Amino acid sequence: MQVLSHANVATITDESGGYGVIGDASIVLDRGQITWVGPASDLPVEYRDAPVRDLAGRLVTPGLIDCHTHVVYGGDRAREFEMRLEGASYEEIARAGGGIISSVKATRAADRSELLKSALARVDHLIAEGVTTIEIKSGYGLDIRSEMKMLRVARLIGEQRPVHVVTTWLAAHALPPEYQDDRAGYIRDVVIAGLDAAHAEDLVDAVDGFCEGIAFSAEEMSAIFDHAAKLNLPVKLHAEQLSDLHGAAMAARHGAISADHLEWLGQDGIDAMAASGTVAVLLPGAFYTLRETVYPPVQALRDAGVPIALATDANPGTSPLTSILLTMNMGATLFRLTPAECLTAVTRNAAKALGLADRGVIAPGQRADLAIWDAAHPAELTYRIGFNPLHARVFGGDFV
Repeated sequence: MQVLSHANVATITDESGGYGVIGDASIVLDRGQITWVGPASDLPVEYRDAPVRDLAGRLVTPGLIDCHTHVVYGGDRAREFEMRLEGASYEEIARAGGGIISSVKATRAADRSELLKSALARVDHLIAEGVTTIEIKSGYGLDIRSEMKMLRVARLIGEQRPVHVVTTWLAAHALPPEYQDDRAGYIRDVVIAGLDAAHAEDLVDAVDGFCEGIAFSAEEMSAIFDHAAKLNLPVKLHAEQLSDLHGAAMAARHGAISADHLEWLGQDGIDAMAASGTVAVLLPGAFYTLRETVYPPVQALRDAGVPIALATDANPGTSPLTSILLTMNMGATLFRLTPAECLTAVTRNAAKALGLADRGVIAPGQRADLAIWDAAHPAELTYRIGFNPLHARVFGGDFV
C-alpha cells in the first residue's frame, strides 16, 4: 500500500464534462488498484500509517490511453507525403499502388524482430507522454501469416514495455494485389479464416475494418462483424473518413464500441451511435496530414450525447504521429474541443472506445494507472505545443 499526497488530482469522473479536480488530494494505491481518493484532510485513519510519496502539488491524471494506432509496420511513406504536397490525393496514391499497399510490401518483408524494434521506438514516445494503454491494429500484412505476425509483435510490446496493449484484427484494411479480382475470396480466405486462426491463439481483442470506397463496403463489413459476434469479439470501424457510406450506422447496429474518423458522418450515424453507446474516435493527425476540409460534426455529436475520444492514429501514411499531447492540442485547435473534452477524450472516453471499464478515471476500484505532471492546471496538457511536462508514470501501481 502507498499514499500519494499533496496532489492536484483531475479525476475525470465529472460526467458533466469537467476535470473533476480535487486540490491538495491524496490517492491510496494498493495491489495495483486505487482504493481511495479525496482531500488529504479526509484521508481515512486506516491509511495514515502507510508509506507516503509527496507529489509537491503536481497534477495527477489517469494514465493516458491511445485507443487507435497502427504502430506495427515495415518501412515508411515519406515519399507519399511529398507526393501529397505536390498535389496527389490520398485516393490517387492508393489507386496507383501506393498507400496501404506500399506498407504491406514492407511489412511482409520484415521479420518479427525488425517490426518489434521499429514499433518499440514509436511506443516509447507514447509512453514518455504518459500513455499507459495502447491499441495496436494489424492491417499491413493482408495475408494470414503477416497479419498474425503483426499481432504477435503487438503482444510482445506489452511484454517488453510497461504498457497495456489491446490488439485489433484489421485484415479488412485493403485488398492485396493477389486478390484484386476476388473480393469475396479475400474476405473468406484471409479476413474470416485468419480471424479464426488468430482468435484461436488469443491474439485478437477486437475486430476492425476500413469502410470506404477504396476499401470495403458496409455490407461486406456487416458480414465480417457477424462472424466476429460468433467469436464474442467486439467490433469497431474506420468510417466516414472520405465519404459517407453509412458505415457508422451499420457498425452501431452491430453494437460497435467505436466508430473512427467520421469527418463525413451524417445524422443517421450520429443517431445510431447515440442509441448504441458507440464512441466517436476522432483522429486529428490524419485530418491534418491529409489536409482535409470537411470537419467531423463535433457539435452534433455533443448534442446527441455521443462520447468523443481522441487518438493518434499513428501509422506510416496518413498520420505519422506518435504524440498523444499534440493529438490533444490538435483536437482543440482543429476540431474545437475544449481542453477538458480533450483530456476526457484520451482517458475516460478512450477507455470506453476499447471496452475497458477498469481505467480512464481516478476512482476507487480502478487500475492504478496514473500520469503525474509538472503542471498546475489540466488545461496545460492541451495548451502546450511540443512540450512534455510528464514527471512520472504509474503503471499498475508501480512508478516506472
